[in-house]
Amino acid sequence: MPDNNAIVTNRQAYRDYFILETFEAGIALKGSEIKSIRNRRANIKDGFAKVEKGEFFLYNLHINPYEFARRDEIDPKRPRKLLLKKSQIKYLFAKMSEKGLTVIPLKIYLKRSFAKVQIALAKGKKFYDKREAVKRKEAKRDIDRALSGKRKR
Repeated sequence: MPDNNAIVTNRQAYRDYFILETFEAGIALKGSEIKSIRNRRANIKDGFAKVEKGEFFLYNLHINPYEFARRDEIDPKRPRKLLLKKSQIKYLFAKMSEKGLTVIPLKIYLKRSFAKVQIALAKGKKFYDKREAVKRKEAKRDIDRALSGKRKR
């Protein structure tokens, strides 16, 4: 699902999880981290969110230090606070307490010069679910090839 305004996407999430619901959240950043995000120097592949003391934190979001910034020793993998409404936090916390549901980041993008992250309530796929998705994808590719071959004649 390519998106033109996305700076960083988590394509692996669509392969490994069933996406149930999506939410938009702000990210609390420090110093020059926004410049690194604008330069597409972030990685959310292994990211996940947890609730601590009534607030959501995003873990394993790696933002490389901005090369031209002064060295103020910001840890690139530090937990970052997600800015959500209290009702959304309560809803997601209740859903996460169900078996097998988790919150993962899907993409980071800019909205009116603010960094936003699209998070999703997701359920992990089993191995056989992934295999079924690969079969469907290959069948669709074969059909598209067959149809494109007929058009050229």
